[in-house]
Amino acid sequence: QSETRARSAKFGGFPTPAVDSEGLYDAFASTSGRRSLARPSAPEEVRCRPSSRNHDFPRLPELRAAAAFAAAVLLAVVLGAASATAKPRAPAKTRVTVIGDSITASFSYVASARRYLGRGLDLRTDAIVCRRLVAESCAFQGTTPATALQVVGAQGRALGSVVVINVGYNDWAAVYDVDRVMKALRAAGVQHVVWVTLREAGSNAAIYAQSNARIRSAGKRHRKTLVIADWNAYSRGKPWFREDGLHLTTPGALGLARLLRPLVLAGVSS
Repeated sequence: QSETRARSAKFGGFPTPAVDSEGLYDAFASTSGRRSLARPSAPEEVRCRPSSRNHDFPRLPELRAAAAFAAAVLLAVVLGAASATAKPRAPAKTRVTVIGDSITASFSYVASARRYLGRGLDLRTDAIVCRRLVAESCAFQGTTPATALQVVGAQGRALGSVVVINVGYNDWAAVYDVDRVMKALRAAGVQHVVWVTLREAGSNAAIYAQSNARIRSAGKRHRKTLVIADWNAYSRGKPWFREDGLHLTTPGALGLARLLRPLVLAGVSS
């Protein structure tokens, strides 16, 4: 009765009957003639249980290893593509140094002769008026140039593997010391020397002939490294010279370059 009074108070004083859900179900079932309907049961409690299956998810170290491998493969592909498209580097040119006096200085003002001689090479020329081989050079316009021997000592291995010597028109035969210069060239690492004979012309022709004899004699002693470029024979009878018969015109400079080039290339390839 207390429960009935509570419900009555809730609904404005009107008595509210208690509802028996099981009784309602039985009454409905009896009036509908469906006594066979099954009474609904309360839902069972659903619990989450851990699965017994092993899903084999990757572990963190394995993921890191896979990522590192993928990065390495990608890097290899990129580097391979870059190397395939990159142009191969051209081989370094062989350094060739020409040491001379005013005769060789013609290469400085005849550009075509210099280009012909130096094609495919790292050609350097050091040719100065009044230069001598070993003895102190003569003065020109207040300056005394270094001797050929001094140039070899100063440049050392910067000379390269091939050196051309065309010096002697300001010398006298008694001090024309080929062996001393050859010794310095060997110490500088030079492997191939092309030595140019002097043109036996002009007022000092006899002196030049004696110096040429020294050059040929040294060639016999230094067969492995010294090659003689016989300019005296090669230029005989050619209209390549100025009034003194020694200094070169443009055709003369080209003629000297044509004589030297095959001998220089033979030294480069040896």
